[in-house]
Order: sequence, then C-alpha cells, then structure tokens
Amino acid sequence: MKRAVLFGLCTLFLALAAFAQDRQISGTVTDGVEKVPLPGVSILIKGTSSGTSTDAEGKFRINVPANAQVLVFSFVGYVSQEVEIGNRTTIDIALQPDTKTLQEVVVTGYGQQIKREVTGNIAKVGSGDIKDMPVPTFDNALQGKAAGVVVNAGGGKLGQGIQIRVRGQSSVSASNEPLYVIDGIPVTTADLGSFGGATNPLADINPQDIESIEILKDASSAAIFGSRAANGVVLVTTKRGKAGKTNINFGVQFGNSKPSRKVRFLNAQEYRDFYLMAAANSDRIDGIPVNDPDSYTSYIKDFIAFNSLGTNADTDWGSLAFQDAPLSQYDLNMNGGSDKTSFYVSGQLLDQKGILIGNGLQRMSGRINLEHRMSNKFTLGANMGLTRTLNNRISGDRQFDNPMQMVAIPSITPRIDPTTNLPIGTPPGDISLPVYYNPLINVGNAYYNTTVYRNISTIFGQLEILKGLTFRSEFGVDILNQQEELYYNSKTQRNFGAPLGLGQNLYTRVENYNTNNFFTFDKTFGNHGLNVVGGMSYQQSQQKSNFIEGRDFPSDAYRMIVSAARKTDGSSSETNFRFLSYFLRANYKFKERYLLGLSARVDGSSRFGNESKYGFFPAASAGWIISEENFLKDNDIVSFMKLRASFGRTGNAEIGNFPARGLFAGAGYAGNPGQAPTQLGNPNLSWETTDQWDVGIDFGILNNRISGEIDYYQKNTTGLLLNVNVPGTTGFTTQVRNVGAMSNKGVEIVINTDNLVGDFKWKTSFNAARNINTVTNLDGQIIEAGLNNMSRAVEGQPLGVFFTAEYAGVNPENGDALWYRNRVLPDGTLDRSTTNRYNEAQRVVIGSPLPKWTGGITNTFSYKGFDLSIFFNAQLGQKINFYGAGRFSSANGRFEDNQTADQLNAWTPQNRNTDIPEARLFFNNGAQPSSRFIYDGSFVRLRNVTLSYNVPKNYVNKLKMTSARIFFTGQNLATFTKYKGWDPEVNADDIVSNIAQGYDFYTAPQPRTITFGVNVGF
Repeated sequence: MKRAVLFGLCTLFLALAAFAQDRQISGTVTDGVEKVPLPGVSILIKGTSSGTSTDAEGKFRINVPANAQVLVFSFVGYVSQEVEIGNRTTIDIALQPDTKTLQEVVVTGYGQQIKREVTGNIAKVGSGDIKDMPVPTFDNALQGKAAGVVVNAGGGKLGQGIQIRVRGQSSVSASNEPLYVIDGIPVTTADLGSFGGATNPLADINPQDIESIEILKDASSAAIFGSRAANGVVLVTTKRGKAGKTNINFGVQFGNSKPSRKVRFLNAQEYRDFYLMAAANSDRIDGIPVNDPDSYTSYIKDFIAFNSLGTNADTDWGSLAFQDAPLSQYDLNMNGGSDKTSFYVSGQLLDQKGILIGNGLQRMSGRINLEHRMSNKFTLGANMGLTRTLNNRISGDRQFDNPMQMVAIPSITPRIDPTTNLPIGTPPGDISLPVYYNPLINVGNAYYNTTVYRNISTIFGQLEILKGLTFRSEFGVDILNQQEELYYNSKTQRNFGAPLGLGQNLYTRVENYNTNNFFTFDKTFGNHGLNVVGGMSYQQSQQKSNFIEGRDFPSDAYRMIVSAARKTDGSSSETNFRFLSYFLRANYKFKERYLLGLSARVDGSSRFGNESKYGFFPAASAGWIISEENFLKDNDIVSFMKLRASFGRTGNAEIGNFPARGLFAGAGYAGNPGQAPTQLGNPNLSWETTDQWDVGIDFGILNNRISGEIDYYQKNTTGLLLNVNVPGTTGFTTQVRNVGAMSNKGVEIVINTDNLVGDFKWKTSFNAARNINTVTNLDGQIIEAGLNNMSRAVEGQPLGVFFTAEYAGVNPENGDALWYRNRVLPDGTLDRSTTNRYNEAQRVVIGSPLPKWTGGITNTFSYKGFDLSIFFNAQLGQKINFYGAGRFSSANGRFEDNQTADQLNAWTPQNRNTDIPEARLFFNNGAQPSSRFIYDGSFVRLRNVTLSYNVPKNYVNKLKMTSARIFFTGQNLATFTKYKGWDPEVNADDIVSNIAQGYDFYTAPQPRTITFGVNVGF
C-alpha cells in the first residue's frame, strides 16, 4: 500500500514538474508604423525548430520550455526581432517595416546581394508588379517597368514572339534578346515555330509563380555570364515556402478582350462613289470615254455588280476579323514549413481567347519547390515546373488567310454567299469571290495548333563547409516537346496544289541540361567584408525535329496525315551546342561605405571556331556610399547617396550552332547519292564582343521618401558577325567573319516617391531612358532588308534606319504625287526640287524604328483597404513603316482593295489643299515605297489600371479565412498617338528581323482586356 502511494506521489510530482517546465506565451504582433495586426508572422524559439505564426488578427500562442530564453519574430518586408522571454506570459511587439528599399536583397548571378551594396546596375521587378496583369507571359508584363528595357509585343496574337531590348540593339545578325535564367538555369527561349510568325517559349512559364525578376543591365552585373550577356540577363526567381503555418491561396479571374483600336475603312456607298471617281480619273488621263465598254468606269461598274452578288451588302470586314475573347484563370498555391523544411506548391488553369478569329491559348501548369535542411550543415532542394500549353495559332501577318487582311475585301461584298449560305468564296460557290481569300472560310475548316509540354526543373544541394564557406551544386533540365499540326481541308483552297486538303506536322524536342557547381565565401573581418563566388558551369542542348506533309484526303472528315493519298514531303534534323565555363566574383567592402567588385568568366563553346574556343570576360566596379561619411551621415535631407562606376566585357554567342564550320549537305547526282559543300568554314570565328562602362548615382532624400537612380552608359560592340565577300576561287561567294562595330549610349532615370503617408497613401514610381544606337563599322557594306529593302544597316546610322524616297505631297494643280529629288549637284549643293517622276527621286534616310525615349510611371493610392494602381508607359521618337498595308489600303484607289477612310480626302479640283494624291484606278500615283507611308509611332499608353479591395479582417475571420481580396483590372485601356494604323506597338511577325523593325503589315492591335478577380487565403 505504501509503495502504491509513493508511486502515485512520484507520478504526480513528475507531471507537475513537466507542466512547470512548459508554459504558454501569447501576444499580438502589429505593424510598427500602421499599428495594424500582421498575420503570418513567424515566431520561433531561438535555437530550435519549434514555432508558430500569427493568425489573421496578428495573435499567437506558443508553448515554450522553461529553459527557453528568446523568441525570434520575422516577417517578409520587416526587420526581424529577437525578444527575451524572461518571466513573461504575454508578449506584444511591433515589427518595424524595412522601409529602405535600398536595403532590399537582389538576385545576382550565382548569389544575391543587398541592393545598398550593389555596384552595378540591376533593375528589379517584384511579383506585386505583375500579379494582376492579364497577360499570358511575364515578359509582356515588363513593359515600362524597368528603365532601359524596351518591350515590344509586336501584335495582338496570343503566344507570339515578344521582343525585349536591354540598352539597345547590339548585333546585326546575331540575337539581340537577353539571356533568360530561371532559378539559376539558362532556359530555351529561341523561336521553335515553323509555319507562321515567331513563337514565344516563355508562354510556358506561369507568371503567378514568379517571386522576382532581376534584369542585369551593365557589364559588371552581367559579365559573370560571359559570352551570352551582351544583351543583358534576365534572372527569374520562383516562389519559395516560408517557415510558419501552411498558407493556402486561391485566385480566380474572368475577363474579356477587345481590340484596343480599329481603323475605319470605306463603307459600301463610300466605296462605290470613290471607285467610280477613281475610274473616271483614269479614263480622263487615257482619254477614254467613261461609257466606252473598255473604259475603267465600265470595268469598275461591272466589278461592283459582280462582287455585290445582287445584294445591298455593307460589310464591315475589319470587324469580322475579331471575335469575342473571354479569359478565365484559376490559381491555387500552398506554402509553408518549418525551419527545416519549406515548400511551395502551385497550379494554374488558363483559358484565353485571342481577339482574332481562331486564336487562343490554354495553359495548365504546376510547380513544386521544396527545400529541406537535413542538418545544420547541409540543405537539399528541388524546383519542378511542369506545363502543357496549347496555342491555337493563325497565319503570319503577310499571309492572305490572316484575318486582319479581310479589311482589303470591298465592303460591297456580302459576308455570306446567298446561293450557298456559306462564307463568300467557299466551294462549291464562286471561289473567284471575293477579291482576296476570305479567312472566314478557315473557321471550322482549318487549324494550326501548337502543343508544348515543358519541364523546367532543378535539384540542388548546399553544404556549409566552414562558417562563411559553402559549396552549392545545381543540376537543371529544360525539356521541351513541341507538336505543330497544320490542316486545311478542301473548302479552304489555301494551297491549290492540294485541292483535297493539306496536312503538315512538325515535332520538335529540345533537351537542355545545365549544371552549376560553385563555392561561396562570405565573411566580415572588423571593418572589412568579403564575398567571393567561384566555380564552373556546363550546359548542353540538343534539338531534334521531324516533319511530314500529306496532300489530298478522302473527305474533310479525315485530318491525320496517315489518311492522305500523297505523302509529299518529309525531313528530319538535329542540332546541338555546348558551353563549358569557369567563373569568379569578389565583392569587397570597407567600413560599410567603400565598395569594390571584380568578376571574370571563361567561356568555351562548340559554336566558336577551333582557333578561338575560349573567351575571357572580365569586369570591375566600385562604389562609394557618401551618406556614410561624417559630413553627410546625420544630414536631415540626404538620407542615402552612393556613387558607382563599372566597366566590363561581355559577349554574344547567339550566333547559330555551326557558323564556324565548313558544312556539307546531301546532294543527288544523276540519281545517285552524293554530297556537296554548302558553307566555307572559319576556324577563327568567335563571339561578338561588347565593352560597356557605366557611371551612376543612387540617392534617397527625406528619409528615403524620395529615392532613385541616374545612370549614364556606353556600350561598344566589335566583331559583328557578317557575311564578307571572298574570292570566287574558294568555290564560295561569302564567308562569316567577325567584322564591324556598333555602339549604344544613353541615360536612365528612376525616381520613387512616397507622396502621402498615413491613412491615405500615394506612391509614385517613374522611369525614363534615352538610348542612341549607331552602326559604326560594317567594313564598307550596306545591308538592306524589309519590304522593298526600305530598312538598312549602314555606317553612321541607327540599325534598321528607313531609307527610301522622300514624299513631297501633292501637286495642287493636277493631283500628281510629288517627291523630292534630293540630288547632290555638281557644285555640292542639295537639289530639293520636286518631281512627279518617282525614278528621279534619290533615296534618303527618313527615320529610325528605334525609340528615342522610353519610360513608365505608376501611381499607387491606398485608403482603408482600397488600392488603386494606374500605370502608363511610353515610347517616343520612333517611326513605323505602314507601306506593307498602305500600298494597297491607303493608295488612293490603285487597286480594288477597300481603302482607309482618310483616302476620301484625295485631291480633286475642289480639294487642292491635301497630301493625298488624286484617286486613279490602276495608276500608281504615290503608292510607291516612300516616306508617305512612314509615320510617327510615338505613343503614351494607359497600360494598366487595377482597383482592389481587401476585405476587413473581422469579416474574413468569420469565414475562417486569413485574407480576401477583390480586384478589377484593365489592360491597354487607352493609347495616345498620332499613328494612323491599328497599333503603334507593332512588328509584323513574318517581316521582323534585326534590321527590319517597325513594320505594320495588317498586324493585329494589342487587346484591351478587362478582368474581375478574387483572391482568398486560408
């Protein structure tokens, strides 16, 4: 009995002792400035993995052992605090926001750095800057967000190639696109499409998974990427899990798109009156009576009667090119973890119709990012992103079945053939109607689908060898499988060589492997700080393609090539490249104010010639934080000021995979297999080299309520890749060599302000940039491109400068088009007299397609849960070449094409003061290539407006949620421009090249998109 009592007393004592060892602490965490609760704050017992996080009202409860001494409070965007527990059971704290944006962390090559200590130029775009934009690709969302970064979407087709230029154009024949690196891995971004305009592989990336985008602009920040950094580097970091409770976020968006602009064409009555006038004018010139059966007037009357089909049609063909374009997007993500393991899991379903008939994009994506701290020394992690993208594409801008080209069909032509009740021009009706192919026939009778399966994944391990010394190894893959399926049935008559249907199929597979292995040493010694990164990188990429074509199918019900009567074409191809690189970077600081950075990379590539396999790319930078000096340290006005300067060398290795090699190709001879040389090799061929220097100042004023950056830079590129004439005795006419040079110089300005603080907040972010591009050396060559060779690469001018006859207006006496002769007379003077003979006009420089100024401004207003963001961006000073469409649609009645409404202002004896020549059917009166069709393309665009409301916490808590947000977003709401075409942000997708820029060939405008969305958190 005594033993039982003793045992019970001991048990009770131990239980009481255990209870005494653990105690519960509760409290509230608030914002130190706004005094509002902070949900999701991580609270950890220092030295352990035990912890919790605050709820929706900022409250927390945690059981701590008796020996616990400190709680660590941390939250993104706030300064972490360590609080001693003592004997307290209640702890209320206020976290102070890390309001100094200059203290934020930016991602750099193979590491990260506090922005305050960065001596290069790195532009950062955060997830908040792109989260609500209804665009399918993140690169589209960069428009106007970073100084010196020019984004041109090209047109309004979904999934098409987008052009990004960082500090100008650097190459004539190699790529001018930046290098894209996602979670440390260079990814495939080249166009893989074959049947139409360029595709955009970045459409496979879910923008909602992106945590930040850093753009490395100057050489000191980009040189660690060596021979592929001359055009800048875009570092994309995906979201990670954070220690604390598991957060579940669900978002949904619904919206609709319409063309942001339409061009008015002649209605039916205007068309009849205009062309009867044009025909009569032609009869007058040729001296033919208008009632003569062979007169122009008789012809146009018959044409109008024939194309009207006995109807009184007044068809707005331009509007028929567009369709209802709904958008739906669903996003779900979860993140959380402990101090040992964190995770981020997401999924997205996107279904978006394009504004053009037949165009659409569907994307299913998923991502899992895991990180596990296996011990205090070793961390293992993996990032995996899987995507399936289906792009319902349409033909290139210059193809007759591009929907935009319907504007050329006369408005007198009915949409439906009254004899067949089918779209006009559909067999078995009269397929000579309308004047041009009717793209409406393609609806239901043709498709052009591109399906992509994409896997971008990385696995990494990081070992802390010693305190301050770590080793990290990464292995990444980018596996891209693309299937292009094109089909036109017998009703389309697209290809008259296949009256019973045409089918094509192209399969492309890209396997891109990359590994990075590097050491990082980070240590502070008194007043000295040193960060060193060194290691190696290896990448190999292989692309394989298989193509097959079939013609003539048993019926329109058969669409697979296996059913085609004739297998008319087939091919396969393979290409690959490899890079082996070694890199080193050292950043040194002294007394937190004197900064020095050095970096170098050695790149070896299979693309380079045998005599120049490896290149060396060094960079150096320095910075001085003046505000840390005694004479500024306690200044009430200047809160931060840093001077910095950098110089470095980078390269452009996007030169193709085999330009240095002598190539052979299979060639038959007399029915026997054989081979023949196709390219003269150059063992000395290497990368294009860009030397760049940059000087800048970063500043903060009035406790950083005003902050910003000002930079001046100059980029000099040498060793441009050009085809150079060689002696005919070689058996070739040209050889690829490194000759020629180009320069870019400019200024960039960034200003951020907190205009109002308190309950009502107003913030402004402004950036502007000026870039001057000049081709300085082409070894005496003049390279022409574009329609009628109107674009040039020529020494002393910007790349792609427009070079053509200069239009002088209209002779008020007779309506003739006039041009300036622009001849240099024997005495050296310039003859600026005018002529109505086009061949007497000398071609001259008309303007550049490159903008002189670019920029963006965002104003953000906040008040009691409401947020309003208004974003404008601008491109100023560029020219647009409208000749592709204008020579048909704005040609004062040269052909039967419907005309833009401005042609109603053509010269007549009663309307002499005009710049539009007299309308003359089948007469080329001013429709020749000239400055008449080169317009000012400057624009200011209301790019994005977002109004959101954060539901108050008391309502959210009742629904067992942590947050709820409702928002409305408008994209491309208004465009202010003098441009006469559909959209000033234009690059015809099957004309554009490095030289041929700024062409409009019936190119679709940007969509105006309105969306409504809801985000909720649990």
